[in-house]
Amino acid sequence: MKKGIVPCVLSVVFFFVGVFSCSAADVIKLKAANYLPTTHKMSLLTERFCQEIKKRTNGRVEITYYPGGTLLSPVKMFNGITTGIADIGVSHIQYTRGRFPVTEVFDLPLGFPSGWVATHVSSDFYDKFKPTEWDGVHMLYINTSGPLILQTISKPVRTLADLKGLKIRGAGRMTETLKALGAVPMPLEMPDVYEALRRAVLDGIMVDLSTLKYWKFAEVVNYVTPTWQLGTGITFYCVMNKNKWNALPADIQKIFTETAADAKEWQAALWNEMDIDGRDVFKAKGGQIIPLSEAEAAKWIKAVDPVIGTYKKEMVSQGFKAADVDKWIDFIKGRIAYWKAEELQRKIPTPF
Repeated sequence: MKKGIVPCVLSVVFFFVGVFSCSAADVIKLKAANYLPTTHKMSLLTERFCQEIKKRTNGRVEITYYPGGTLLSPVKMFNGITTGIADIGVSHIQYTRGRFPVTEVFDLPLGFPSGWVATHVSSDFYDKFKPTEWDGVHMLYINTSGPLILQTISKPVRTLADLKGLKIRGAGRMTETLKALGAVPMPLEMPDVYEALRRAVLDGIMVDLSTLKYWKFAEVVNYVTPTWQLGTGITFYCVMNKNKWNALPADIQKIFTETAADAKEWQAALWNEMDIDGRDVFKAKGGQIIPLSEAEAAKWIKAVDPVIGTYKKEMVSQGFKAADVDKWIDFIKGRIAYWKAEELQRKIPTPF
């Protein structure tokens, strides 16, 4: 009996070893990259997305997360995803001007009042128009920041005339808006901006309020002019390598889709939260906020109006129809009105 038990026990052991070995081999391993600092709330959100995928797939998918530009820089992110350096990546379209011409409509001063509203509008826009510029990847979710505001280190900007000649950081199509306002655009990558501000290589930056805390700009700028009336945002993407997406089993794809939809909602709420955080940190450090009067804001809006016309001409020169561009802008403005009303009805806190 004892001699018979040993082979039996060994057989059971080898059976389970084989099962577990097979299970380990079947785990789908992916890499996700993000250029944002490790402790930035958007970086933590991406990490949460990775963890949620593992949890919801019961460990069938494991995503190794590389934040802080450790795998891909923001400029190289999109190409890095298409070539397989990373399987999932987060960056924004202003780093690669011309690569996403249709989506660059969100770089225009169209009056986005908050990141919560802008994120829902950009998501609606993508779902409706499905720009072919994204065909090389699988879109997980798209989102747009709160309105960009002016931050300066030594010169308070109270009027449009005060901005003339100042060296202001701006990337992508934002450079055209800055030129229209009379500033000198400086397209630095965000990881280089803090030091450029500290050394006064830049006079300021035009970016969302959240950066005052999460990029620590409140330590080096002294004045904020809330130019939210222009309503220009920065549109971010979280995309996946197309081949890796196509290779996923259908049930895993469904989990990715559901988790990405949740992540978009997390991000929408996070934009408003981070902008409020940035404003509060800046005020606590003694920074001065200089609101534009209604009359002065109207001057700024009028100054940047030609930027929209220039974009339209550029798109027509690329083979798009002027009527299509008008359709995009009309759709966006309609969705801004809808989601702004929703934001108010849902009593979602906003920074402005």
